[in-house]
Amino acid sequence: MITSSGFAVPRYGEASLSDVMPSVLAALEVGGDNRLDLAPSQRAVVMLVDGMGLVGLREHADAAPYLSSMTCRELTAGFPSTTVTSLASLSTGVPAGQHALTGYTSYVTDVDGPVNWLAWKEVGKGDDLRDQLVPEVVQPEPTTWQRAADAGVAVSIVSAHQYEGTGLTRAVFRGGGYTGTTTAGDAVALAGDMADRGHQSLVYAYISELDLIGHVRGPGTDAWIAQLELVDRHVSALAERLPAGTALYVTADHGMTALDQEAAIDADVPGSPLREGVRAIAGEPRMRHVHAQPGAAADVLAAWRSVIGDRAWVISGDEAVATGLFGPVVTPMARERIGDVLAIAKDGFGVVQRRRESLASALAGHHGSLTDAELLVPLLSVQL
Repeated sequence: MITSSGFAVPRYGEASLSDVMPSVLAALEVGGDNRLDLAPSQRAVVMLVDGMGLVGLREHADAAPYLSSMTCRELTAGFPSTTVTSLASLSTGVPAGQHALTGYTSYVTDVDGPVNWLAWKEVGKGDDLRDQLVPEVVQPEPTTWQRAADAGVAVSIVSAHQYEGTGLTRAVFRGGGYTGTTTAGDAVALAGDMADRGHQSLVYAYISELDLIGHVRGPGTDAWIAQLELVDRHVSALAERLPAGTALYVTADHGMTALDQEAAIDADVPGSPLREGVRAIAGEPRMRHVHAQPGAAADVLAAWRSVIGDRAWVISGDEAVATGLFGPVVTPMARERIGDVLAIAKDGFGVVQRRRESLASALAGHHGSLTDAELLVPLLSVQL
């Protein structure tokens, strides 16, 4: 759906990332709403390739012959189109308005600052917040992994060893046995082994390198294409290892687009009008949550619209909720983490914070917004 403001709303309940796992569970015949009409199977492997948007995959299909041979369905990620939100949506089967992980970073009132959910730390500070912000409370929705395990399915989470036990893992991957990996090849081998466990099995496998190279070198660059070729080989190798009766699904958390550093606006410049009346800026360059001081929301909205102009959709948090960007249901906890103002970047633009977020601000590739390059993701499948 295209709103009156001109931006697209994710296809929640029809063809979005949050519809994948309920459909997979239904295909395994252990409950769930088969919104994507997936075929029945005894076993399922869901591989998430971080950063493999559908636009980039289609543009470079010749670099990925095996992926291109798989059945492809077009999905939208949720909003924002970012890893934290997407992993939570995939794992819970609900949009961010319910699971409440509303961005890469979110303003949290108990901390009085933005929290980086990947690190589970306040931005710019080093203390781990798992004791203060208990992951199972921060993200309260039950996971599809829990539901499958409760139904007797052997559930395995195959992801990087450094993520085991982290705040984000506890928040969104509880319910599955965690197996740590060191490389993408390791993930392929381990996922193949785990798929053969039990009478029924469900395996989640994660590989990250395409996202990393997209951030550092830029999406669509020679380095990115070379990495896509490796992803294609990894998926092909995984398919060869899986037992008969397995459904293999490959999807992504978001796509990516290049950031024009010269066009970006730095909110850390001294005296910036983007700071007037602002308590905190959260999110990321392509999708900013702006939290206003009490009584200042209207002035902040006007200032951000004046400075940014038509380079982004600058809307109020209330409009974002009303138009369904975060899904049909928005809990009070999720609403607290949604800005009073949102700046949703159009092509090439971003609001950076070069002092507070020096590393992220310098990256070549970014995501989080609603352009096709960021929002559209594939659901590739093959029955083995």
